[in-house]
Amino acid sequence: MTLTILRSETNSHETYTIKSTKTTLLHALTDIKETQDATLTFTAGCRASVCGTCAVRVNGKEELACAYKLQDGDVVEPLNYHPVLRDLKVDKNKAKETLLQSTAWLHSATEASPTPKDEKFTERQTDCILCDSCYSACPVYAVNPEFLGPFALTRAYRYSVDKREKGVKEILDSVQSNGVWDCTLCGECTLACPKGIDPKMDIMMLRGLSVQEGYNDPSYATQSFGSPNFDFDPNF
Repeated sequence: MTLTILRSETNSHETYTIKSTKTTLLHALTDIKETQDATLTFTAGCRASVCGTCAVRVNGKEELACAYKLQDGDVVEPLNYHPVLRDLKVDKNKAKETLLQSTAWLHSATEASPTPKDEKFTERQTDCILCDSCYSACPVYAVNPEFLGPFALTRAYRYSVDKREKGVKEILDSVQSNGVWDCTLCGECTLACPKGIDPKMDIMMLRGLSVQEGYNDPSYATQSFGSPNFDFDPNF
């Protein structure tokens, strides 16, 4: 079984042979580092799909190395849109800064008694492990590196519907620029999420909340819908 890895030092792919045919990608990477190439660099943490540290791209798709079952001929590369520190290890600091920009936390909390139904409503969004898979899968970053991104907007939605939050408008204000209206709604983030979160739907819900608060798509005003002097011909 072979495994091909993009190496940062040469910016080229290097192929390794793996003896085991039933193993996770993380086990394979560890074996390569211990027995074949000590310079190979990657990150790992919990080894149980909880911390999100080991996220990489396999054959162009975001995966958690600790959960992915290795297949013969797999090609492994670092996450997209992240500065590569070395090989599969990337710098996630800029991505995490989007959480600060989106102000995804309780701003003006009030006492409330959420019901089990209320908790269930945002349970899925709370499962985010900040693995950055959705960030890496998002095509918007190819043209707008300042985009807040899927997990920041999901977190913003989670708090904007929290019964304890009195400052919903403040959260919505923070996601208008490079935020909810910049998303293409392609759904790649939803497909990439290892926890089954649906950022696309969360962003659509944020758009609805934004409209209710008086916001609108800033590009809407620049769109042309034809001449206002157009004469309708009933015989056409």
